Amino acid sequence: MMVSMSASAPPKPTASARIARTLAITSGKGGVGKTFVSANLAAALSRQGLKVLVLDADLGLANLDVVLNLYPKITLHDVFTGKAQLEEAILPAPGGFSVLLAGSGLVEYSRLTPEVRDQLQGIFEAVKPRFDVILIDTGAGISDVVLHAVSMAQDVVVVATPEPTSLTDAYATIKVLSAQQGREVLHLVVNQVGRPGDGRAICNQLQQVVERFVQGPKGVPPRLQLLGDIPLDSAVREAVRKRSLLLELHPGSAAAQGILQVAARLASPR
Repeated sequence: MMVSMSASAPPKPTASARIARTLAITSGKGGVGKTFVSANLAAALSRQGLKVLVLDADLGLANLDVVLNLYPKITLHDVFTGKAQLEEAILPAPGGFSVLLAGSGLVEYSRLTPEVRDQLQGIFEAVKPRFDVILIDTGAGISDVVLHAVSMAQDVVVVATPEPTSLTDAYATIKVLSAQQGREVLHLVVNQVGRPGDGRAICNQLQQVVERFVQGPKGVPPRLQLLGDIPLDSAVREAVRKRSLLLELHPGSAAAQGILQVAARLASPR
């Protein structure tokens, strides 16, 4: 199941080769809109002239193809098994970005074997010189597959909603990433907020809990940076039902404006 060099070896970088900014988009629980945020955020960043790739790292329960209304003939599974080359699996998506799609219902990717780890890492290293931004759309939770996908990224974006179960699981994710990966700063996007400013209040509350109960490897609690909040918006439900990007179907909606603001903060100089 190893990826052949012809399938994944990147071109030798030159002095002017781009180095992609890599972000893992993750969540403590499913159903919070993580993949929706990943796809629309990619479209928003593409509008800023950036070359963007979304890597679907939810290897066993992928649904990025559903969100984007794509019917891929080639997925990461085909690259992993040597049935296709990496270039064949990088597909154009609506919104002007590219995607690497995973398969769905593949039990062999439900746990992190050495083969899966090496293959995913090899593909990630191969695509990094080709893009300005790579968003890794992880699975939900803290399984070993999810944690490895997050570990490949420079930065982590945790997506949560105001629901208590979501915030509890977001806290658990932050605690694990601090303990296992030494993450000192994590970004937060609060989806489905009822009122403007709710995201800031939720971030502050979550930060207080983290400071009380989480000590990083250096004895300092990880710091949460709010990238923005996305309002609860009926336009989102329609976009998901129609398998369309919100930024294309309802670009003037409140939720679309929230996503654009998140993208602007990500694209601003660090």
